Amino acid sequence: MNVRFVLGDVSEKAVAAAAVELAGATFGGLDGLVNNAHASRQAMFNDLTEEQWDLSFNTGFRATRQFMVAAYPLLAVNGGSVVNFGSGSAIVGQQTQAAYASAKEAIRGLSRVTANEWAKDNIRVNVVSPMALTAGVKAWSEAFPEMYKDSLAKVPLGRFGDPEADVAPIVAFLLSDDSRYMTGQTLMADGGANKLY
Repeated sequence: MNVRFVLGDVSEKAVAAAAVELAGATFGGLDGLVNNAHASRQAMFNDLTEEQWDLSFNTGFRATRQFMVAAYPLLAVNGGSVVNFGSGSAIVGQQTQAAYASAKEAIRGLSRVTANEWAKDNIRVNVVSPMALTAGVKAWSEAFPEMYKDSLAKVPLGRFGDPEADVAPIVAFLLSDDSRYMTGQTLMADGGANKLY
């Protein structure tokens, strides 16, 4: 596997441009983009600081937008796929997640609009909204154990997903030609937790 890295703050425009430029130069173009970086701090709405709001929007929505802007010229050459990440916490209104959920819903809105606007260039844009046991979810479960237990109890499959085993194959599907007729969609990978929304 040929892997290259660009180390930097994803909220900085220059980092997005450098990463996309490196990918294009290394691989001779770009077929897909996955926007999965997002830092956030959990707190009840009335306790969130401006810095916490900025962190969530800068590393989530702003970074996603900047990577999409940087990638568009390369994706438009032959078409491609963009996979952005949403969150079920936004759909259900999970307590302590106001900044995170707001940024994730902004990403979903951006994804739906660009799915329509970029279709003429054969670029598909979809969203995966996972309920996966990531490092961030582990930190949240330790900070708010009762909310975590309550959330887990609402998952019909009885567990949070595994990022590699349960979420990565969905992302791979959306990047592949097997999903060539899908765009503007949100796929819930949440063990059935948000089936009513």
